[in-house]
Amino acid sequence: MATGKINVSVDNIFPLIKKFLYSDHEIFLRELISNATDATLKLKHLTNIGETDVEYGNPVIDIKVDKENKKIHVIDQGIGMTKEEVEKYINEVAFSGAEEFLDKYKDSAKDSGIIGHFGLGFYSAFMVAHKVEIITKSYKDEPAAHWTCSGTTEFTLEDADKQDRGTEIILHINEDDEEFLEENRIEELLVKYNKFMPIPIRFGTKEETLPLPDDAPEDAKPETKTVDNIINNPDPAWTKQPTDLEDKDYKDFYRELYPMQFEEPLFHIHLNVDYPFNLTGILYFPKMSQDMNM
Repeated sequence: MATGKINVSVDNIFPLIKKFLYSDHEIFLRELISNATDATLKLKHLTNIGETDVEYGNPVIDIKVDKENKKIHVIDQGIGMTKEEVEKYINEVAFSGAEEFLDKYKDSAKDSGIIGHFGLGFYSAFMVAHKVEIITKSYKDEPAAHWTCSGTTEFTLEDADKQDRGTEIILHINEDDEEFLEENRIEELLVKYNKFMPIPIRFGTKEETLPLPDDAPEDAKPETKTVDNIINNPDPAWTKQPTDLEDKDYKDFYRELYPMQFEEPLFHIHLNVDYPFNLTGILYFPKMSQDMNM
């Protein structure tokens, strides 16, 4: 087992992360899922170009809440990391801008661009957790690694017995942030920030009612089955070609976006621009009613 100190020359970086990264601590989940998505898409790219012969399969991102033990797990089946990569990307690169961060933001409490500017996305976990663990196994044929940090510049890094490719982030939630141990709160954040992420996000299971066959008797009761609770739509309409969509598809997607909007849209425009920049999207024009607040 290795022990060491994260490569940063200031000891008060974690209090600043907890206080200044974002005004809303709920952003941590968006950042961790974005990282998990990136790791999965990197693996997809490597398999597409023939850089690796591992099977990409049908990966998902799992979110698990352990309320009893006050933990949240974010698990992906992406590219993973070797022990050396954990050292490089977690312990060094993330803090390469630490001094500049301190100089620029020590007197400013709200700046939504800090994480993106300094590569601190993973460390947003410490806004809600007093300890964070990473258990990760690379797509390469190398041992898995287990990194642990308790909100100081000290960490431990050792081998792990993880057999499956990918990364698991374990957050030990602060007492002040136990709202995030409520499943309905987590589901709310997943829908709010990750509704159209390109990798399926699984949050437990749900019961689904099966349709009755046409010849079912009148008093027949529909059966239910337990299925994965996939939060997001990884293949939204705007990512498809207009020739592959019918009018019903556009209306269904509008309903998905605005379930409380009872009127169908007046019309829509499917945007697919290549020059001078790349832009895809769907622009909906809602019907105006007399009681609509302009």
